[in-house]
Amino acid sequence: MIEIEVQNETHQTQFRIKAMAVPRIGEGIRLKEPDDSWASYDVLDVWYQQADYGEVWVPYLHVRTTPAAGNVDQGPVAAMPTVPDQSMPIADFLAKFEGEEEHETVHLNLDISEET
Repeated sequence: MIEIEVQNETHQTQFRIKAMAVPRIGEGIRLKEPDDSWASYDVLDVWYQQADYGEVWVPYLHVRTTPAAGNVDQGPVAAMPTVPDQSMPIADFLAKFEGEEEHETVHLNLDISEET
């Protein structure tokens, strides 16, 4: 078992859990809320710090409530900017890279044997 220090951004708390593996950034985990209900959390950051008691590195997690769970206020959301249509026919796109001159094949000698 690995003891992991968890810093909960949603509730501004810090506590330890025991787990079989350290979750990676972007993974979801289930943790108990202060009211003893279970909630989904996203792992925002993972780092290791040396313990006070020797040559041991303790994993730390920074977590926040998963927005899709619906149990957290997201606050104001910025409007997505509109992106102009940039589509073009593939022939026009490829013509940008071909240039004015005809392409010449370059022959490479890949023989690495030594000549005597």
